[in-house]
Amino acid sequence: MSKELEAQFDNAMMDVYRRALAECDYKATRFLHMLHEHRGLETARILLHAPNVSEGYVALWERKRLDLAVESVILADEWRSLFSEQEREIARNRLAEYGYTPKG
Repeated sequence: MSKELEAQFDNAMMDVYRRALAECDYKATRFLHMLHEHRGLETARILLHAPNVSEGYVALWERKRLDLAVESVILADEWRSLFSEQEREIARNRLAEYGYTPKG
C-alpha cells in the first residue's frame, strides 16, 4: 500500500467534509476531528467497523446525500487496494440497508 495513495485518500476524505458543508450545510465536526487525529484511512476503518452508523451518516441520509458517506468513498475503484473485500462488503451492505446504491 503506497503512502502516496493513502495521502490521496486523506484528501478525498477531507473533500467529503468540505462538500458536506458546502452542498448540504452539514458541518461534520466530529468527522473533521477524527480526520485530524487519525487521518483518512484509519478514520474510514473506525467508522466502517463501528457497530452502528454514525450521527454523520444519519445526517447525510436525511439529506439524501449518502454519496458523501465514507462507505461510498470506500467503494470507489481508485481506493480498492486500501480496503479488503470484507470491508467493501460492509460498506455495500450498510448503504443498501439505507436504500442507497452507489454508482459504478
